[in-house]
Amino acid sequence: MTSNVTDSREPVGLEALGHDPSELGELERSILQLMWQHGILSADQVREELEMQDRPLKDSTVRTVLRRLEEKGYLTHILDNRTFLYSPAEPAPIVAGRAVKRILEWFCEGSVEQLLVGMVDSSVLDRKELQRLAERIAAARNNSDKTDAKSVKANGKGEK
Repeated sequence: MTSNVTDSREPVGLEALGHDPSELGELERSILQLMWQHGILSADQVREELEMQDRPLKDSTVRTVLRRLEEKGYLTHILDNRTFLYSPAEPAPIVAGRAVKRILEWFCEGSVEQLLVGMVDSSVLDRKELQRLAERIAAARNNSDKTDAKSVKANGKGEK
């Protein structure tokens, strides 16, 4: 069987659309989770997955939610013969980061420190998790410093 796969739209980043991930409904979040777990799904496959989670929905409901998620910039699709195959426009951690950024702006005056202190104080993060984060930040800084040093040397600005 030959496949006639075509892209229907250019993916649009969530920043361009300005959609706030925290405003997604519960069904939209459930469908996005399925998309991140499976990568590519048709509307029928999404409906079947939801049914296995004891959430039977009409085909038209699933297609409407998929279309809206695409309009909001969370999904893209390709056309395989006459079947729309949906996939996430961005990985889950990127979308989660965008949601956290909004929380920072709303509740913490943009301060990551305030957010982390609040997460520790409300037992969202324990001391071990905070230490692991600190280690990852230090490792990222070291990698960044090494990259910067290589760049300076490659440009000849680091030599006398």
